[in-house]
Amino acid sequence: MRRIIIGAFALGLFFTGCKSMQRMKSNEAAEPAPQEQTETKVFSVAEPQRPVTTTPAQPTQTAPESTYQAPIKPVRTQTETFTFDQKDDATKYQGSTFFVIIGSFSSLENANKYKQELIPQGFNPIVLHSETGYYRVCVNSYAAETAARQRVNQIRTDFPKYADTWLLIKK
Repeated sequence: MRRIIIGAFALGLFFTGCKSMQRMKSNEAAEPAPQEQTETKVFSVAEPQRPVTTTPAQPTQTAPESTYQAPIKPVRTQTETFTFDQKDDATKYQGSTFFVIIGSFSSLENANKYKQELIPQGFNPIVLHSETGYYRVCVNSYAAETAARQRVNQIRTDFPKYADTWLLIKK
């Protein structure tokens, strides 16, 4: 019996001296007592009446269409040498220096699959084999850089899923 009393006394001293118990007691004391909440009253004021004026009939003018354009992200460019996957493409695109790239693959098989996916969307893609070992899927080629950049931006606008289209410059 003595052991139980001594154990209970020691346990009581432990809890009263324990910092975590003191913190709990101080937090309970620091919490404010719940106050009675009052309902917020909202008043509304009627808007003053404006006098109605009549003016002679004038032809209605339509507002000009918005000239806002979304910001265009810069066109990524890369310069490298490459070969055409098909020999007839080499002669067809001989005068071109700027190539619009819509996809880049490490295997020729994947590049050709992607090329076939682009044809129904109105593109006329060709595959280029880069000096880096990648197969680039090209959808357009140009002799002038400005025309090539415009085409990249047009593809990005018309086809948001091809927002990573970039420009390859022939070395």
